[in-house]
Formats: sequence, C-alpha cells, structure tokens
Amino acid sequence: MSDRKRIYVAYVGGTIGMKSTESGYAPVPGHLTEQVRDNPQLHTAEVPELSICEYAPLLDSANALPADWLRIARDIATRRQHYDGFVVLHGTDTMAYTASALAFLLRGLDKPVVVTGSQIPLGVLRSDGRQNLLTAVLVAARDDVREVCLVFGSHILRGCRTVKSSASGFEAFASPNLPPLGMAGVQIQVDESRLLGHASGAVGLPMDLDAPVNLLRVYPGMPAGLLEAAMAPPARGLIVEGYGAGTLPTHDAALLRTLAAGAERGVVVGVVSQCVDGRVDLNAYATSQPLIEAGAVGGLDMTTEAAYAKLVVLLSEGHDPDEVRRLFASDLAGELTV
Repeated sequence: MSDRKRIYVAYVGGTIGMKSTESGYAPVPGHLTEQVRDNPQLHTAEVPELSICEYAPLLDSANALPADWLRIARDIATRRQHYDGFVVLHGTDTMAYTASALAFLLRGLDKPVVVTGSQIPLGVLRSDGRQNLLTAVLVAARDDVREVCLVFGSHILRGCRTVKSSASGFEAFASPNLPPLGMAGVQIQVDESRLLGHASGAVGLPMDLDAPVNLLRVYPGMPAGLLEAAMAPPARGLIVEGYGAGTLPTHDAALLRTLAAGAERGVVVGVVSQCVDGRVDLNAYATSQPLIEAGAVGGLDMTTEAAYAKLVVLLSEGHDPDEVRRLFASDLAGELTV
C-alpha cells in the first residue's frame, strides 16, 4: 500500500490556471488540470498524490464574497477524513482576505491548509505558479503544520497575518506583524516554534456567512455622517482603520456620539491601525478612552483583512455583541499578539 500523502487541491480561480487568449489571460475550465497532469515535476515519488477539483464557475478573486469563503471551508471540512492536507488555488487580489477567513472558519481542522496562486499563469514560460504550487503541496503534506498558511514566492506565512504587498512582484505577500513561518529556498525550512499547536474540537461552520460588516478608513476632516452611514442598519459590525495606535479625532463630539449610538444598537466596532506595522491597544493612550466608552474594541496587531474576516465570522456564528467584542480581542487562530 502506498504511503504517499494525499492532498486535495481546490482550484477556486485566479491567474494560476488561466490560459492565454486573444483577449488576454482568461479562465478556461480544465486548463489547470491539464497543466498539472502534463508537468512531470508534480508526479515524482517525492510529491504527494494530488486530487484536483476545479470550481464551477471559476472565481475572479476581485468578485469574492464571504459566501465564497464559506463554500471553500465546507469543501475542505467535508473531506477532512480523506486527505492529509489541502491546497487552495486563489486569485491574489483578495487572497489575504480568504486566507484569513479560512483560518477562523477552519479552527479545529488540525490539518494543513495552504493558500497560493501566481502572478503569471501556470502554462506560461516564466510562470511563478509551478514553484508556488509545488511548495504549497509540500507544505500541505507536512505533519507539523496544522493551520492555514499562505505560500507565495519564498515565503511561508500564517494565513491570517498576511497582506498583499505587491501587484506585480513574485514576492507579493508579507506578514507585517509576525515573522514568516518558514522559507522555501534550496530546502523548505519551517520554524516549528512559530507554528500553532494541535487544534482540538470539531469544525463548526455557520449556516451562512452573511453578517453585514463595513470597513472605513479615517482621514482628516472625515464627517460624522460618513461614520453614521457606515453604522446604519443593516450593518452589524464595522472595522475602522484609525491613525497610528488606533486614534480617531476624539475632539469631534459628533463622531463619538455616532459611535455610542451604534454600540447601543449592538453594532460591534473594531479598530485597527492604518500603519502596516501597527498595533491598536485602546487602553494605551488616554485619547482612546472616549472610544472605549463609545463601545469600540481594539484589534491589537491584526491586519485589516484579518479583522474584517474575523468580525464577519463571529457575527455570523450568532454570538451576542458583548461576546463578539470579547472574542474579537482574543487570539483565536494566531491572528494577533496578546
């Protein structure tokens, strides 16, 4: 009996499986499967056995919705007993959002899930997709990785710590507040001290991922009416990108009244930093006290992508607003540093 690991590859969409056409690169059903089938490098004894599922229709990641995150999570969860690891092929535009969401949705899976893609399609001469896919498959076959990762270029990153940092470079993703979990060079090296431990419990997915959450970046002179619109029904949550350590113009009484009124209606407001390398602790500065009194909760060093995905997931799970606020500031999947 073969002892090769079995890896499930979900091709959700994205550049990696596109084909050159008269109109430019475009998704073509079956093309990625053909490219993998015809690539000898992916069929050596050192490479796990691959099972590829192409989604229909293929998703342009710019059109991704939270419902698509849930679809991927369900796909993986239903196959957890049949595969040793999972690879998700995805477009780069919203890859960090999807990787973050999967980290929260699949907490308890206790198996590697690796999200990757490419800047150039797999079938093109200079494609970065071959190396990204091979690295992702090999990471997904590891026994020590039991979390959602994002692999791109030479970096192995925690999925819920990632941001897209380049629109065209092969090293397109970064993890600003957590060092890489590993590097893919001559050898694939993973720092086991940075990995999450065994996850206990079952994967409990919500019925729907439809909690309306908005995202607002604070800027000088922002009118209170904009914040009021962002918190108006049907909104149940709001991620605010504040300045520096999470400050807002607290001299603006209308802004604070709007925040407080939203909190009274049960709208959960999470505050993250506009700084890529930033940390929001609302207890650190006296100027943040009005935000706490208005019901806002600091997101510590979470990325905007992770904070948004986390709030959507928590609200969709049916927790009451106070419990959502508590969980938002808690470490659930390695997304923040307490």
